[in-house]
Amino acid sequence: MPQHISFFKDLSKKSVDQAGGKGASLGEMTNAKIPVPPGFVVLANAFDRFLEETDLNSEILAQLKKVNPEDTNSVDKASNVIRDVIHDHEMPKDLAVEILKAFAELDTEFVAVRSSATAEDSLIASWAGELETYLNTTEENVIERVKTCWSSLFTPRAIFYRHEKNLIDHYVSVAVVVQKMVQSEISGIAFTVHPVTEDPDQMIIEAGYGLGEAIVSGQVTPDSYVISKNEMSILDINIGTQNRKLDKSKIKKIVNAKDYLKEEDTANEWIEISESEANKQKLTGRQIMELAGICKNIEKHYGFPCDIEWAYEGGKFYITQSRPITTLKK
Repeated sequence: MPQHISFFKDLSKKSVDQAGGKGASLGEMTNAKIPVPPGFVVLANAFDRFLEETDLNSEILAQLKKVNPEDTNSVDKASNVIRDVIHDHEMPKDLAVEILKAFAELDTEFVAVRSSATAEDSLIASWAGELETYLNTTEENVIERVKTCWSSLFTPRAIFYRHEKNLIDHYVSVAVVVQKMVQSEISGIAFTVHPVTEDPDQMIIEAGYGLGEAIVSGQVTPDSYVISKNEMSILDINIGTQNRKLDKSKIKKIVNAKDYLKEEDTANEWIEISESEANKQKLTGRQIMELAGICKNIEKHYGFPCDIEWAYEGGKFYITQSRPITTLKK
């Protein structure tokens, strides 16, 4: 029987076909000694097996063929039908046991569960932001969230994206990253080449309080720091006012996986930030340069400009994702 679970240490950048772009990158960075929180990947062959055993492939193809990308209602209808049928079918019992065993090996109460499409993060087409992530997931909820990540391959946005990138006739599967949760005091993103001016010497770091999803989704205004990679010095600091942050909340028991399609993630909540804190610089100069050094090493390792997600907890930086910057001109 093929292996359905791989820990990061057993993956590399060559593992995209089974671990997806996100999973492969986390494996590559783990083996390059980049500070990545530990985790594992439910490989794409697990989803493929699920579809085969439940005979859902034909149903999914039939629904996708009905889609007219210019008709929003047809996209929404196909998405709802496909996601519902995935949630209505039970995870194979032996696969559920494998996932729970791997979860136990992480020795943590909370994990982040992230979709990782096998076509994701290539230099041609980046699926970033098209699929779903669930933070602060417990052992009790992890199986259902893996299924929800599987079904996010068929959100309305992802279906539109297939049409936009001419991927309708291409085979696309999805792996799921399960990673020890970092309860970020500060988090953000970094671009190792300036994404606007495309100056190869300028790195941009954005930083905000709380969990990084708030910044990635554009729901808060972060600090922005510009760093010279050659001089390893700070060129500019722009402090953003942040009046609230996303943080872990009391977790509600998940009774029905379909609840995820109707409600926001109940594992996290918005917390108001005091006025005095809201206008403070998020990272010190020393912290900015420490993080810049890590990001510079990631770019050096890969040999191309990187779009990086990071988190800071308990005095330590962690890298939770790195992918090529896809918006730069050739």
